[in-house]
Order: sequence, then C-alpha cells, then structure tokens
Amino acid sequence: MNRDWRKLKQSANGIPTNEALIPYILEVIKDGDIVTNRVIRDRVIKFLQIPDTVLEINYPNYPNSESVLLNRFSFALSNLYKANAIERPKRGVYKITEMGLALLAQYGDQLTKKILEEQPAFQSYMKELTIRNERSGNKTSISETDQEDVKVEIGSLIINQNNEIAIELLDKVRQVDPSFFETLVVDLLVAMGYSGKNGDAKVTNLTNDGGIDGIINQDPLGTSTVYIQAKRYMEGNTVGRPAIQSFYGALADVNADRGVFITTSGFSIGAQEFAKNQGIILIDGIKLTELMMQYGVGIEVAKVYKQLRIDNDYFESELR
Repeated sequence: MNRDWRKLKQSANGIPTNEALIPYILEVIKDGDIVTNRVIRDRVIKFLQIPDTVLEINYPNYPNSESVLLNRFSFALSNLYKANAIERPKRGVYKITEMGLALLAQYGDQLTKKILEEQPAFQSYMKELTIRNERSGNKTSISETDQEDVKVEIGSLIINQNNEIAIELLDKVRQVDPSFFETLVVDLLVAMGYSGKNGDAKVTNLTNDGGIDGIINQDPLGTSTVYIQAKRYMEGNTVGRPAIQSFYGALADVNADRGVFITTSGFSIGAQEFAKNQGIILIDGIKLTELMMQYGVGIEVAKVYKQLRIDNDYFESELR
C-alpha cells in the first residue's frame, strides 16, 4: 500500500481529498482495536508522512475553524460508517467491521467512495436520509463539496446534518434491550406532554405480543389513559395488520379507546388502514427519532450558532 501522501488524489489546494483517505483509515485499524477519531487521524498522518504544513491549512474565510485535512477525515469516517465498513461501539470511537476488512482485502488503496456507495448498507442509509429530508421539507441536495466549502444555505445544511444524526440515533435505538426500549417510549410520550400536569406514566410487566407495554394516566384518577405498545424491530421487519389487531384486542380487554403503537421499523399498508379505522396512533422508526430529537430524549445540543441580522427598527428611530 502506498505510504506517500503526495501520491494521493488532492484538491486544488494540495490537500488529500476525503476519498483518498478512506483506504488508509481501514489500514490503520485493521487489527480490530477500538480507537478514537484522534488516534485514527494520527495513525494515518504518520502512515502517509503528512507534514505539519498540510495539517495547518484552514479554509480561507474561516481561519479559526478545524483544518481542511481534519475536516476531510470526518467525511471519510462518515462514508465508511454509512457503508458499514466501520462501527461506533460508543460515542467518538471506531472499530473496523467484517465488511471493512473484506473491502480492504479486495481493493486495498484502490478503495473509493463509489465502491462504498455500492454497498447495501450505504444505499439503505441514503434511502432513509432522502425520506427524512422529504418529510422535513428539505428539498436541497447537499453534496460533500458544498458542506466542505460552507457555501450551502445554513438552514438546509443543519436539517441535512440533523437527519444524518437521526439515522444514527435510530440504529442505536434498534440495538437497545427491549425493556429499555419500552422505558424509552414512555419517557418520550411524557416529554411530549401526554401525562398532563398531574398524571403519571409506567412501564408494564406484560410480555405477550398483544400486550400493553406502557400506561400513561393523564390525570391522577386515571379517567383518561393512553396505552402503549412498543416493538423494537430491525430495519425491514415491518409491523403487519395482525400485530395491530392484537394490540386492538388488548385495548378492548381493558376497555381502552386510546392506543399508541411505536416501532423502530415501519408499518404495512394493511396495518396503517386498520389503525386509522380504530383510532390507534402509529409511530414508525423515522417519526420516533424525529420526536426524540424534537423533545430532547436521548439527544443533546452539540453547539448553538447565532445568525445575526440588522435591526431596522432601531435605525428607523433616527427618522422620528
């Protein structure tokens, strides 16, 4: 494998592109150890003998921002993650996957972003991102070049990045223990205000498929109650009409007329039609993470940026 950074594909400013870094990230973590972003960068920089003069180059109009090369490392890691070539066991750390090892063995330093984009995991990721952008009204197609050059409209960029975070959040939720997931959905509905001012919420101990996983009393006397069914399913394992019918039966057993069925996957057409006719609210995986982000459940604000504008009212006072 090439060890000279000068032989890599570079942009006009003489800095290796994020695509050029992709195979080298896999190369330095191929032993399977769990490492941080910083360790990966340091290993690649040492492997390719990239000088400090390259590391210190910033974007012309953003001298205080992260250097261009370090920013490109972030894009390369993101693309590898989308293709399931690396995984994130926890925040800020990475580990190569079997897919990553296979890609490295097959392509070596000829591994490109195009090859990553051909992987099923990458295509699934982009499909979900498209759906999320459409749901959130973000019609702008944002390329990596646009993001890197900071030329894209800020609102669209933030929506796109938040939707990428939502995809990662959904993947994390799918990995949690089923009992934790039941607690999560109850916490979410409480955060949304379902428990009212003096109500309460709890996770039940029922485990049968048609059972009720959570109960929210919207008043102290329990005269207004919402019943919850939570299904932690992997992608592609769609909830069908029978599951909704079973939940409807469980609601009937407790004389309930208000139910919310939440899943990390999706619902079949038959399930959606039955739920609509019976007044059952359905929340799929995409909607679930949208709500989690909106109400701050399992998510936190990374950074706040202020966009300023001129106060014309202030200057108009001069004319009076």
